[in-house]
Amino acid sequence: MAVDLTTTLSWTTANGDAAAMLDQLQPNIVKAHVRDHFSALFLSFGDAGEAKAFLAALANQHLKSARTHLEEISAFKTSGTRGTPYVGVGLTAAGYAVLGVAQTPPDEAFVRGMGSPQTRAKLADPPRSTFDPGYHQAIHAVVMIGDASDGAATACRNDVLALLPDSVTVLAEETGSGRTNGRGEGIEHFGYVDGRSQPLFLAEDLDAERNGTDGTDVWDPAAPLGQVLVPDPAAPDPSIHFGSYLVFRKLEQNVRRFKQAESDLADALGLTGDDRERAGAMIIGRFEDGTPLTLQREEGAESPVPNNFTYGSDADGAKCPFQAHIRKTNPRGSGGAEDPADERKHLMARRGVTYGERADDPTADLPPSARPSGGVGLLFMAFNSVLGNQFEFTQTLWANNPGFPIVPGTKPGLDPVIAQGSREPAGNVTTWGDPTGTPITADPVPQAVTLKGGEYFFAPSLAFLRGLA
Repeated sequence: MAVDLTTTLSWTTANGDAAAMLDQLQPNIVKAHVRDHFSALFLSFGDAGEAKAFLAALANQHLKSARTHLEEISAFKTSGTRGTPYVGVGLTAAGYAVLGVAQTPPDEAFVRGMGSPQTRAKLADPPRSTFDPGYHQAIHAVVMIGDASDGAATACRNDVLALLPDSVTVLAEETGSGRTNGRGEGIEHFGYVDGRSQPLFLAEDLDAERNGTDGTDVWDPAAPLGQVLVPDPAAPDPSIHFGSYLVFRKLEQNVRRFKQAESDLADALGLTGDDRERAGAMIIGRFEDGTPLTLQREEGAESPVPNNFTYGSDADGAKCPFQAHIRKTNPRGSGGAEDPADERKHLMARRGVTYGERADDPTADLPPSARPSGGVGLLFMAFNSVLGNQFEFTQTLWANNPGFPIVPGTKPGLDPVIAQGSREPAGNVTTWGDPTGTPITADPVPQAVTLKGGEYFFAPSLAFLRGLA
């Protein structure tokens, strides 16, 4: 039976071609792998034969399958047995060319690459000359290593480096480390819970998510396998050997500037006391603990924090502003440009991790001046089946588009967090939930996220990598 890409997958009951697919798929694609301690090695190949031998050895010695990863998660839940480190591999279009592979991934955006002038113009990215030095040259591959334990991740990284022949050069290395709040939830450097509202591809994950609701699905997180998987064209059998397109972007965060913008917006709206927290939520669309602003005017009212919501009860943007980050990047059927079913097809499997050290506590009540202005940020990673219809669509037609979502008589403005481009003042209603309230035109949120490098990769099947020997 062929792999059904039109629906989710029950991995515990998978058989036939679906089981074979999981045995040859890299981990971290259909389900996130723990990456509390993370390293990404960006490589350049000098000799095709030696590069192939390295990739094959790496796959045979260190890459586990998606099935093994899922079995390790199950074992940890039942017995506390810790799994093995994550190792993942991605190749660029230039990397495939050096390897001399004939059947390469055909995605148009992947072929042109993130660093091309066409991509930069499309995404409004800064010039490549402004990237960190390791991203100035052509990157051929990335090797990603992650684990819950620093010791295990470091040991695995050293083993990977020991496999490198002299003809393979490490152009850059990014090191990430997960950050958590007081409840143990993952946060990014602005202090907000991160990684919420992921598309779920496995039936078991959907069951777990729905167990926390009253049984009424307002927002269904289910996504078909075809939204993250594509046949691996260079593998022995593309009907059962699959891969995924990986977006990697190093996003530096100016925390000081962002926190000052929160304070300035609270002042402009006349928010006082605990209600000042709402200014940040109006920028993000959630409070720091993840509480959706469209559901509540303050955080902490529900535990666990709900994710089962849409913007149907907030059509006027009187609770969550139209330009808020999560409303721009996942409009949940309220974008106005497409049928909700088509709108969902743009969502990606996000797998990011924070980077950089800081002296302050991100969750502490400190003045903006005590926050870092650089050197920290997010290693954004996301798996896609069609780069142009997922990552590039989201960045270009949602985040960077001041006219999205489409609201008659209103121009929402750019995404205040990740958009690149000229920013304009935005209107914000001061009284939560009152569509008749008079909006106050506040200064634009200044850009506090800067792209420092990145590339498009394809994460091929294990069958392809092992066949390079």
